[in-house]
Amino acid sequence: MSIKRDKWIQNRILNDTSSLAARLPKTRLLNPNRLAKLLFQHQSLVLKPRDGRFGRDILFITRNGANSYRIHNEKKTVTMKGTEQLLKWIGKKTRGRRYIVQRHLQLAQIQHKPFDIRIMVQRRKGASSSWKVTGSYAKVAAKGYLITNVPSHIIPVPEALKLARIEDRSLIVKIKQIALLAAERLRERYPKLRQVGFDIGIDRNRRIWIIEGNYWPDLLPFRSLKDSSMYRRILWYQKH
Repeated sequence: MSIKRDKWIQNRILNDTSSLAARLPKTRLLNPNRLAKLLFQHQSLVLKPRDGRFGRDILFITRNGANSYRIHNEKKTVTMKGTEQLLKWIGKKTRGRRYIVQRHLQLAQIQHKPFDIRIMVQRRKGASSSWKVTGSYAKVAAKGYLITNVPSHIIPVPEALKLARIEDRSLIVKIKQIALLAAERLRERYPKLRQVGFDIGIDRNRRIWIIEGNYWPDLLPFRSLKDSSMYRRILWYQKH
C-alpha cells in the first residue's frame, strides 16, 4: 500500500492502539456543525489541512468571552464577533479543502515561546528490521507564532528541557518509546515505511503528546546542530 500524507488517516491508524490513543489530542473531521459544538466545549482549537505541509494554512481559534473569537494564522490575528460570522470566515478561508480540528495543546515554553521535539525513527531495509531512534532536536517557535514549523532556533533536546525548567529527564526515554511504538503501528499499515520524523509535544502538565508523524521529514535542521553524528547516522540508515 502506498504511503499517503493525510493527517486524518494517520490519526485513525495510531488511535487503534490504546496506549497511543491516550497520546493523541482529540481529533475530528471539520464541518460547521461540529466546529460550533467544539467551540463551546473548548477554549482553544486548532484547524489543520489534512494534506498540510510545513505548518501552512493552520488556524488557531480562541474563544474570548461568550461570543467573541480570536483567529491566529501564522503571525496574523483576526478578531470576530459571533459564531455565524466565524463559520462563514472559516468556510472562505478553507475554500472547501479538507481539514481536521483538534483541541489546542498548551505546549511547554522556552522564554514564552512554545516548543516541541522532533524524533527521527528509522529502520534498515528488510522486513525483519527493527526501528531505531536515529536523531532528535527541539524546535522553538519564532516570535509571534504558535507553531514550531517556523522555528526561532533548533537546539538539542536536553538543553530545551533545561531551558523549559523540565527536570524530569525520564521524559526523553518515554518520548523515544512512544515514537518507536507509533512507527511500528504505522508500518503495519505501510509495510515499506522505513522512516518517520515524529513531532512530539510536552504540555504544561508534563504530559507527552504525538502531534504528528512526517514520512518525508526535512533533514536540514539536523545539519544546523553542532553534533553532526545524528545527521550522518540518518543518511546511513536511508542508504542501508
